[in-house]
Amino acid sequence: MRQLFLSLLAIAIFSSLTFGQNVKWSVDKSHSNVNFTVDHLVISEVDGHFSDYTVEAETNAKNELLKVEAVIKTGSVNTDNADRDAHLKNDDFFNSEKFPDMKFVSKSVKKSGKGFKITGDLTIRDVTKTVTLDATFRGVTQDPWGNTKMGWIATTKINRFDYNLKWNKAIETGGLVVGKDVTITLKIQLVKNK
Repeated sequence: MRQLFLSLLAIAIFSSLTFGQNVKWSVDKSHSNVNFTVDHLVISEVDGHFSDYTVEAETNAKNELLKVEAVIKTGSVNTDNADRDAHLKNDDFFNSEKFPDMKFVSKSVKKSGKGFKITGDLTIRDVTKTVTLDATFRGVTQDPWGNTKMGWIATTKINRFDYNLKWNKAIETGGLVVGKDVTITLKIQLVKNK
């Protein structure tokens, strides 16, 4: 009887330790993307994306997001125009040689209506500012190979001038060649670390 009691106690302690631990997640890049949109000549928009990035996240046992960190390689910018991409990589914009990484580190995750507000520090070049992402949790599921996956979509808008991405030219109607506001959209699928 004493042996049975000790066994049950050990199982209970092990279960509380196991289920109480936080869970780590990493990005599944084949099912994710990091995009941005900016006005061009006032009359249209240009879309682009970054192909080289990492996203690491942590949840509790209930799959509630606790924190997230993303690192984006500025030299991987792609707008489907080689000349424009080269310009974005030089010192008028990212200066990818000197500042190869953009980084977001969350400080809080809060429920907001049907979505979430993920607030954290965004660093571009040598400037760090606090931004808030409007995020939608798409759920958790298992793929056919037994991997646990989690989906999120998050978006925010920044003023690129705040991060010293200041190149611009005025057009004859008074607008700017490149808009100052940039919308960033992350469609991220995470895989549970084994």
